[in-house]
Amino acid sequence: MAFSTRNATRRFIAHTATSAATAAFLAALALPALAQTPPPPPAAATKAADAPARRPGGPDMQKRHEEHMAKRQAALKEKLKLTAAQESAWTTFTSAMQPGERPARPDPKELDKLTTPERIDRMRELRAQHTAQAERRDEAVKKFYTALTPEQQKTFDTEARHAGPGMRHGGPHGGPDHGKRGGPDDRPAR
Repeated sequence: MAFSTRNATRRFIAHTATSAATAAFLAALALPALAQTPPPPPAAATKAADAPARRPGGPDMQKRHEEHMAKRQAALKEKLKLTAAQESAWTTFTSAMQPGERPARPDPKELDKLTTPERIDRMRELRAQHTAQAERRDEAVKKFYTALTPEQQKTFDTEARHAGPGMRHGGPHGGPDHGKRGGPDDRPAR
């Protein structure tokens, strides 16, 4: 018995030593690859040129938003079955629902330079601008609504409810279509 235990121990030590030597050899082979400098990142000019299009609020996003809003407005107009006498009210309504000039986003570096009370005042100004825009659109909806027949008002109520905050405030967020690629008729029936 002592002989087989001694043999097993020797084989175990030999196997462990061989495995350790193999691992060390493979690690030594990998060192030069790890020591190589990584490839340079893409040129900064390329990144800078593409950045506005990819950035939220960039030209591509604005274009997609405008196309989406145009599709929604066309679908709404079709469902309302407007008369010729209502066309001017529709034009006024759709013009008022356009987002308008978006206030510049505050620069975080500039905000860092402000004291807390100054930063609060700056954010209060931005909220006041957003509120004024929302109220302007709310009034446009109310005015257009009065130009509709009772049947059209029911249709408008249904569509405005499905559109969520975007219908009331002209913004891209909210509603069952938010984030989908399809148009207004792609949402599931309720």
